[in-house]
Amino acid sequence: MLDNIKALQQEIENATASTPDEVEMLRIKYISKKGSISQLFSDFKNVPNDQKKEVGKALNDLKTSALDKINMLREGFLSKESESGETDVTRPGEPLKAGTRHPLSLVKNEIIRIFGRLGFTVAEGPEIEDDWHVFSALNFPPEHPARDMQDTFFISRNPDVLLRTHTSSVQIRVMERSQPPIRAIFPGRVFRNEAISARSHCIFHQVEGLYVDENVSFADLKQTLLYFARDLFGENTRIRLRPSYFPFTEPSAEMDVSCSICGGKGCNVCKYSGWLEILGCGMVDPNVLEACSIDSKKYTGFAFGMGIERIAMLRYGIRDIRHFFENDLRFLKQFESTL
Repeated sequence: MLDNIKALQQEIENATASTPDEVEMLRIKYISKKGSISQLFSDFKNVPNDQKKEVGKALNDLKTSALDKINMLREGFLSKESESGETDVTRPGEPLKAGTRHPLSLVKNEIIRIFGRLGFTVAEGPEIEDDWHVFSALNFPPEHPARDMQDTFFISRNPDVLLRTHTSSVQIRVMERSQPPIRAIFPGRVFRNEAISARSHCIFHQVEGLYVDENVSFADLKQTLLYFARDLFGENTRIRLRPSYFPFTEPSAEMDVSCSICGGKGCNVCKYSGWLEILGCGMVDPNVLEACSIDSKKYTGFAFGMGIERIAMLRYGIRDIRHFFENDLRFLKQFESTL
């Protein structure tokens, strides 16, 4: 066996090739599955036990030498090709690095998937809206602070036209053209005239939801949101609802989830409270139903809305909302594994 290895070692050292095809033939001859070296490895089982150590080392050295020789010959042809300026069109192409999904898209798609299992469809609407769909139909009084210029981007030539401040406008459009039962969510981009900081931006994304049917109760709302929170943040997630105010829902509530970072024990992320606020919700105000020609005496419903950026920040531990809009590849590449 050792004599065969030495003979093959000498043969490989003296091997030459004048074309890339000949290099490939050498590779097949020596190190392919049916090559000479592979055959020697197959015969290794017949070597006496007292010689296995010596023969095994020689076999490994032989295989390493063969690989080095093949790579050296191959690189020689690549260098010549580079110097001549010619390209071998038969060579495998350089792999193109796949892109990644934006973290906001990942979270949005996950939210859509969760509510899709509950029977919610997806509806979208225009980002440039009118006062009726953004405010009036949603029971915003004329003097409501949200109508102030500091919150809303109005089109100066037409004060009735504005950039939507929430995707609730899509709820109105859906209710105007549909009759209950209605069960849908409304993802989209919204705009508010706010100072840009680590926690707020003039552009952000929302997902709002609406369910209108006969005998819809607050208990239905709570169970729906509990299912959503546990699917998104984990089976041990707890929720709590705190009374709040929204013009388009009554009663209204803010929903908190137990902090997934500290397990509800308290940390700097949840301000040591053990809870994180993620969305607002409530029962649809009868005035909103009537504005959309839906009989509020027959039908009831609930609505909810959440910021996608806030949930993404909680899920991925992101502390600055501005990262989502800077298109920094160093930031975006962190989400390659979630594609």
